[in-house]
Amino acid sequence: MSSVKIEYASQRRIRTRNKTYYRVNHWPIWIFVFFLIPGPVTFDLFAYGVNSHVKWWLLAVLIGTGIAGLFGKLPGCEPAPYIIRFTEDRPNPLYRRICYTFAWSAAITYGVLNITGLVVAIVTGKWVLKQIYSYGYFPLAVPIWILGALGKLPRVGRSTKGEGDERRYFYGTVWAMCIAQPVTGILWKALPRGTSYDVLKLAVFLGLLGLVGYLSYRGVLPRTRKIVPGEIAALD
Repeated sequence: MSSVKIEYASQRRIRTRNKTYYRVNHWPIWIFVFFLIPGPVTFDLFAYGVNSHVKWWLLAVLIGTGIAGLFGKLPGCEPAPYIIRFTEDRPNPLYRRICYTFAWSAAITYGVLNITGLVVAIVTGKWVLKQIYSYGYFPLAVPIWILGALGKLPRVGRSTKGEGDERRYFYGTVWAMCIAQPVTGILWKALPRGTSYDVLKLAVFLGLLGLVGYLSYRGVLPRTRKIVPGEIAALD
């Protein structure tokens, strides 16, 4: 028997519409994703607090995502679920491809840059995370955006055919980053500066990524079960 938990598409409850609270609850997710696009600006927020650049960017994101969500052009904010058969080769809507591209970018770039900052601090004894974000963010983010434009990322392809697996990769990554990064951020604030403490932070960060990744692979965490093709199923 497989050690990976599976879910049959034919057993999933079918929704004919998304309730208002369901749509509204998905909006903050996309506010967060698009707010993170200008990495160095976001780093300044966490390092130094709110400034005028952050305020104007947040306002733009609120307005843009609010309008998109109102018209059902954000994943989870649609009036009705995007119904598919997991074996069907259906077109993947453009708004989904754009949203998930930037979601992948946020998950990958911030994780890689923060790990890099910890490694540099351990090796050199200096924290240069601001410089790492200033010079490393866009060289890392732009190739991810290009891969998304080419449809080479999970959930970003021109077809929704692979959703049964691709949603697992996406949510597994999101769970890992959304758990590991805040925990490491708390340690960064709480622990004294020093190489031994930086090693501990890195170990916790990588350990949490590995643990959550394994749980996601097993299908233990929400939305990480492998969906086996069957009858109609609601995409979320």
